[in-house]
Amino acid sequence: GKRMGHAGAIVSGSGTGTAQSKIDALNDAGVPVGDTPEEVADHVEDFL
Repeated sequence: GKRMGHAGAIVSGSGTGTAQSKIDALNDAGVPVGDTPEEVADHVEDFL
């Protein structure tokens, strides 16, 4: 894969490490993931 710094540290060229696979893994772990900045802010507000 291509190294792109911290944000892209788990990106690889074999189909794993895609944004969707990361979202799925977070959801499977019970972590809420926002699709929009507003949803992210709502999740942060709920957490705090």
